[in-house]
Amino acid sequence: MHTVAAVVPVLNEARGIGDFLAAIAAHDFAEIIIVDGGSGDATRQVIETFRDQARDPRIAPVSSERGRARQMNAGARRATSDILVFLHADTRLPPEAVSVVRRAIDGGKDWGRFDVRFDSRHPFLHVVANFMGWRSRLTGICTGDQAIFIRCDVFERAGGYADIALMEDIDLSRRLKRTGRPARAAAPVTASARRWREQGILRTIVQMWRLRLMYFRGASPVLLAAQYADIRER
Repeated sequence: MHTVAAVVPVLNEARGIGDFLAAIAAHDFAEIIIVDGGSGDATRQVIETFRDQARDPRIAPVSSERGRARQMNAGARRATSDILVFLHADTRLPPEAVSVVRRAIDGGKDWGRFDVRFDSRHPFLHVVANFMGWRSRLTGICTGDQAIFIRCDVFERAGGYADIALMEDIDLSRRLKRTGRPARAAAPVTASARRWREQGILRTIVQMWRLRLMYFRGASPVLLAAQYADIRER
């Protein structure tokens, strides 16, 4: 049976990381690798305290240089499992997630992603979630909110995530598409709608698609990351 590792990049997540760990520990992961990018709060301490109190040796806090791509690559290097699942700390997996991933890989797929729903009843966010799934089925492009999973050997051969400041998930998807389209796990992960609520749903959609269009037209990921940070701070 394939072993599956969760790789989770975190930064200043002390307030919510305990709830996340409690949720993910219920899944049949062989490893739960939490990669801290230099948090200025108590994130690392909360992780270690949870691991010790739960007596769960699967939970492995790892330190890395800041940057989601760097953190996920560091977590992948730490993993010894056959399959990697890259997950955000504000995302919750469906109960059968690990079994779904194993079946997809056993079925001949090298990589894949989940459908998404948001932790909000806002009707427009339901439309957004459906559009994300439709976009991935049409284009084969997956994003971090969709909990990308991949065979470890395939990830290594692909060179891992590119060390870029933004759009690392899209870049990886474009490279992986050359070897095969992603599997679709229809049982959705639940993503946080906090960013959408705080910044405005329509405004967030417009800004993210503007950044993606700039990326596909060749804009520097450093420039895109600076604009993304400016959007989040407004």
